[in-house]
Amino acid sequence: MPFSGLTTFGTAFLSKFQCSQMPHPRSYDFTGVTSWLAAKCDLILLLFDPHKLDISDEFKRVIGSLRGHDDKIRVVLNKADQVDTHSLNDKPVNEALIGPIGKELFEKEQDDLLSDLKDIPKKACDRQINEFVKRARAAKIHAYIMSHLKKEMPAIMGKANAQQRLIDNLEDEFAKVQREHHLPIGDFPNVEHFREVLSGYSIDKFEKLKPKMVQAVDDMLGYDIPELLKNFKNPYE
Repeated sequence: MPFSGLTTFGTAFLSKFQCSQMPHPRSYDFTGVTSWLAAKCDLILLLFDPHKLDISDEFKRVIGSLRGHDDKIRVVLNKADQVDTHSLNDKPVNEALIGPIGKELFEKEQDDLLSDLKDIPKKACDRQINEFVKRARAAKIHAYIMSHLKKEMPAIMGKANAQQRLIDNLEDEFAKVQREHHLPIGDFPNVEHFREVLSGYSIDKFEKLKPKMVQAVDDMLGYDIPELLKNFKNPYE
């Protein structure tokens, strides 16, 4: 065995040591796991190498899965403190990621990042409320989408064809819902993922929209949440 010499480090090390034959594809949905963790965490750090700003296709998919969590994301140039500011101003880095940056700005950004990390416990409650509000808005939009799709279904004949047409033109249907209810387009779910999930259901069997429930969500967002926030000290002061 090529690793037999590692036995000298003891069983505590060997019980954690793993190796795999390459290529070795992941046996799970890495992007899906990342997306789940992003929804639960308070802060997301994206690490880039200042000497090599090209990223893998997998990393691009991970970044795409962070949609909707922009406020949590911080972009970090890993080991940037080991690179002189002149190198950070080089054209490839400039155009690829961070733009002009001087020593003063670099130090300020570093302090801001450290401050964000230190303030995580202090702002945890505020972030939980923000996440709750985000989910409430998503639920409201989901209800409007389902109601719209159900209305577009025929009463008797041709349900299968009608559903397939709606799924194929889902992006246009989203646009109709957005215009009708004056909703932020950025709050809508990912079209491709929604299309994939929707394919496993019968649209005509969905429940009808209950306006009172939507109004209850609006009242909560407009009145209850602001009143709740008054009971907490502003973490940004």
